[in-house]
Amino acid sequence: MKSCCCCSGEYILAGGNYDVILCERGIRTFETLHAQYDGHFRHPVVKKLSHLPIIADPSHGTGRRDMVAPMGRAAVAAGADGLLMEVHPDPDHALSDGAQSLRFEQFEELMSQLRIIAPAVGRTMPEPRP
Repeated sequence: MKSCCCCSGEYILAGGNYDVILCERGIRTFETLHAQYDGHFRHPVVKKLSHLPIIADPSHGTGRRDMVAPMGRAAVAAGADGLLMEVHPDPDHALSDGAQSLRFEQFEELMSQLRIIAPAVGRTMPEPRP
């Protein structure tokens, strides 16, 4: 019997809900440099154990704007099917999650980088919308 986060997804599927996506947000540790330990090494493991798509949340997983892009790049390289990221026009004055929110220009730069990384690891990305 598998004992992992994908089992909870399988349990939901067994109950009749087929709209399931797993989301990696990290785990709490005693580390003080970031909000959580965001271990993308689990993505290949989950992909091997489950057919469910997995997205990563580097904003909440790290809690720090300067770590969102590197962890987002790592997540795509590790096999994440998508990313969930906080983006704000003025994160320093956001009512919540400002410290982990990318500015628009940072988000655009990261997306440009991901369009290079994804094909290098056999993945595709949708074309940008105007």
